[in-house]
Amino acid sequence: MSKFRTVALTLAASATLAGCAGPNPRDPYEGFNRAMFSFNDTVDTYALKPAATAYKRVTPSFVQTGVGNFFGNLQDVWTAANNLLQGKIGDGMSDVMRVGINSTFGLLGVLDIASEAGLQKHKEDLGQTLGWYGMPSGPYLVLPLLGPSTVRDAAALPVDFKADPWQYKEPVNVRNIGTVVRVVDQRASLLDASTLLEDAALDRYEFIRDGWMQRRQSQVFDGEDGPRGGKKPEQQPEQDDAAPPAKPPAAEQQDAAEAPVQAIMPAPAAEKNASL
Repeated sequence: MSKFRTVALTLAASATLAGCAGPNPRDPYEGFNRAMFSFNDTVDTYALKPAATAYKRVTPSFVQTGVGNFFGNLQDVWTAANNLLQGKIGDGMSDVMRVGINSTFGLLGVLDIASEAGLQKHKEDLGQTLGWYGMPSGPYLVLPLLGPSTVRDAAALPVDFKADPWQYKEPVNVRNIGTVVRVVDQRASLLDASTLLEDAALDRYEFIRDGWMQRRQSQVFDGEDGPRGGKKPEQQPEQDDAAPPAKPPAAEQQDAAEAPVQAIMPAPAAEKNASL
């Protein structure tokens, strides 16, 4: 058994045993969340995963890379704005430079020239910005189609939707086609991770919830203890804004925890809704 499988089975067993001890204060909406998780999982099983599997089988790897780079370049625009809003001027200007370089020399982002030049890619959204300034995350919340979130992040989603440049692409039929390709490509990139999760997790809901909340905490505070200026997050029993543990044993663990829902993250969903 690989190291990752051993770690995954251990974490899954721990999460299951912990869940038997009583209600989880981080997840007071567990009944609703489990229903939404089941719905999302059904959509993934019968629609997204088969489409992603076929896409990965017939699409050349360099085309898949280009698709991911193109939409990643669009995402960098909002990431830059949020880094600047958080006062991370260096990261924000680096993101601006990434967009400029990839949009020109990188053929509208199809080629990730900026990464090759040493400009690190970031991923920031409004929920992270609000958390950076001390807004508590609130309870865990599973959204229909969009997957894991929190009350704070869900409230920030409308702004994240509006900030996605692809939402304004015309004509609408091109926007819709691009949205479908974006969703399927993103899901295809996580096929291996989701397979490992299916093999490892005893309670997939708890495994995904705990893995997502740990990773989200790290994303919001960049691995630090609390919001800007050293202010500690509001103390709540086992809230996800408590100080994060050390870095997870493997990057694959984070991908596996998110795999069933990563393919339908907020930006693609916003484009879809705007097109209806």
